[in-house]
Amino acid sequence: MPRRSLGGREKLRHARANLLDVSEDRANVTAQQLDGTLPFAADQGVQYRGVLGDVQEPPRGWKASLKYFGPGFLTSAAVVGSGELITATALGAQAGFVLLWIVLISTLVKVAIQVEIARWSISTGRASMEGYNDVPPKILGRSWISYIGILMFLQIIIGQGGVIGGAALALSMLAPVGGDPFSLASIGVWLGILIAIAIAVQITNKYSLIEGLATVMVAIVTLLVVFMVFGVQFTPFAWTAADLGEGLLFQIPLGTMGIALAMFGMTGVGAGEITAYSYWCVEKGYARFTGPNDGSDAWVTRARGWMSVMKKDAMLSWAIYTISTVAFYVLGAAILNPQGLVPSGTDMFDVLARIFTDTLGEWTRWIFLIGVALTLFKTAMANIPGFARQVANTLAIFGAFDWRDVNRRNLWLKALVVILPITWGIFYLFIQSPFLMIVLAGIGNAIFLMAIVVATWYLRTTQIGKRVADGKWFTVWLAISSLAVFAVGVLSLIDLF
Repeated sequence: MPRRSLGGREKLRHARANLLDVSEDRANVTAQQLDGTLPFAADQGVQYRGVLGDVQEPPRGWKASLKYFGPGFLTSAAVVGSGELITATALGAQAGFVLLWIVLISTLVKVAIQVEIARWSISTGRASMEGYNDVPPKILGRSWISYIGILMFLQIIIGQGGVIGGAALALSMLAPVGGDPFSLASIGVWLGILIAIAIAVQITNKYSLIEGLATVMVAIVTLLVVFMVFGVQFTPFAWTAADLGEGLLFQIPLGTMGIALAMFGMTGVGAGEITAYSYWCVEKGYARFTGPNDGSDAWVTRARGWMSVMKKDAMLSWAIYTISTVAFYVLGAAILNPQGLVPSGTDMFDVLARIFTDTLGEWTRWIFLIGVALTLFKTAMANIPGFARQVANTLAIFGAFDWRDVNRRNLWLKALVVILPITWGIFYLFIQSPFLMIVLAGIGNAIFLMAIVVATWYLRTTQIGKRVADGKWFTVWLAISSLAVFAVGVLSLIDLF
């Protein structure tokens, strides 16, 4: 049943109570900032409450908005990695150009869901997992989606285990320990080194530096791959306009359904990135700058303004990871597919390296492996804080602690940034196939997206006011996105069983 909307006086009382409630959080956060023990987003306690005193008018236009971008860059850092490098290239190698359309559909359709969840966060000051928990029916006081969120912990472990394990495998191939690059000992040593670095960076609050360096690295890798796409034209593997046209016929050849479904789940923003983006928007300050909803026209204007900044941020992020995804797919289709090479198992990177060695020479293999290791490790690094928030918030929903208690929340986040990478590494050592792990996680991602779609429409119709909603064309886009996500989720289940 739709939530009863608050009257004007009730909204003002709620806003005043919220302001008083924040004072203790602000004092705690300020003290933590002075002694340097707040290792995550600055002023988190205030970020998740919304404060009248922090209201700020939104910038107008792209140029003025640039300084407020950030959540999308974090999303790009998390996205440009396993989905593009492994899944997109493998799909191109297996199916040729015929599935190019999935790349475009996969990256574009999910942005509407991402934007709508972020819109809800900006208007309420709450993060996505809390919104999912509002969706009926409730089971023992928690939403059915929250229980799916618990189950998705396994998907997080499997997928990110494949990512950080893939980085260790690439380094082992580059500099094997003990002679055999595919031995458990060599991969395990490199995995331990990467996990130690990840934990040290997260605990010591140097993530912003690493993120900046990683973003530059991703830009370099992406530019190199785009250069390769056009460089292929001067080799025997040149692609044509007819090849690209074939990829836009909306066909799925026999034998490619499983990897196509995984690609939909792992390329572009998946369930994890959509959920994390909400946290980044809150912590960036979009909700705090908007202020608590007092029902006034001024609040609506501010809210729509900051939502406009968020949409620009999201679309810029979409452009970055779509270019890289298309580039990787085309390389797989143009170079690997004609040779019958499909990356899988421990020889995955040897096969992927053929993209470079077959066009530029064997000397590029070591450059490729360094690029793979950095790209995948950067992806894992970018996902650690996002997944830590999702896991912690879910555990808080089930009563582990009070999410709005800054001290307790930071203790949980500190613990999780240690526990998560260690757990990912252990799972990789058991499975030892980054390709299989990432494909399985992609299918799980596609299924969880179905639940997020349900939450999106529930929150849109019950908690997002019409005055801050977008028009009919966005509604059409959101509807198409929702139908696509559900169709792929159903096909994932059919293909799985």
